Amino acid sequence: MHGSHTQAPTTGSTTARHKRRMAWALGLTLTYMGAEVVGGLLTGSLALLADAAHMLTDAGGLALALLAIRFGERPATPQRTYGYLRAEILSALANAVVLLVLTIYILYEAYRRFVDPPQVLGWPMLLVAAVGLVVNLISMRLLSGGSSESLNVQGAYFEVLSDMLGSLGVIVAALVIMWTGWELADPIIGAGIGLFIVPRTWNLLRQATHILLEGTPPRVDVGLMERNIGAIPGVVAVHDLHVWTITSGLDAMSAHVTVQDPAEGARVLRDVRILVKEQFGIDHITVQIEDEDLRGTEVAMQV
Repeated sequence: MHGSHTQAPTTGSTTARHKRRMAWALGLTLTYMGAEVVGGLLTGSLALLADAAHMLTDAGGLALALLAIRFGERPATPQRTYGYLRAEILSALANAVVLLVLTIYILYEAYRRFVDPPQVLGWPMLLVAAVGLVVNLISMRLLSGGSSESLNVQGAYFEVLSDMLGSLGVIVAALVIMWTGWELADPIIGAGIGLFIVPRTWNLLRQATHILLEGTPPRVDVGLMERNIGAIPGVVAVHDLHVWTITSGLDAMSAHVTVQDPAEGARVLRDVRILVKEQFGIDHITVQIEDEDLRGTEVAMQV
């Protein structure tokens, strides 16, 4: 039985390439969050406070993401052979849970304000929301490049996106209050801000859970991979085929491949490695070659 194992990349996760931009986004978020909290308290606006709460989760999410990068850059150890790369996924999971809990609170507060609407100051509310819109647009620009590469950056990007739309909502609520005096616009917009993020947060939670359960990456068709490996000359059968994600941008694959002629083992190993890398973009590959007639015999070979 021959075994082939190709090492994972040593350059770290895709999130690490965007840590400087994430640090800038964190600084902007923290700076504006303080101003928005003060503005929300002074104006009495739930929509503004809801947006400030999202800013708080943005700051927490970005801080967790940066912390996960630092952990992910630590070298592997005999106790943790993948190092701390999964810290990124745990961070994304924590962000999703916090956002869902926060949404429940915002909806509860909106209900209370429907029952007893407080007075809301329109002009200060509008001014604070306008500044928040600019800050969120800058942060979105900083994070947009990494959102398609890293689940953790994607989580931070979606939070900033929700805040940007939240700022737009606050601006609309402020204008309605200023022009019509209808103060129920504030809790309605506040509830809308809370509900908007639910589908995206749920998707982030689902993706993080899927990775932690070692599910197959959505882009990989395992059935197609099995058929293509089985079509390699000399391959009799493919079994125990697994494909999973270690962290964003780093997928892994392992399989047992049965061959008719053990002398062809080295060639089959190379063919499988090339096929999986070129067709499915996976570099971290472990393949075990089994002799159809002598499965009990083990011979280790690296290629």
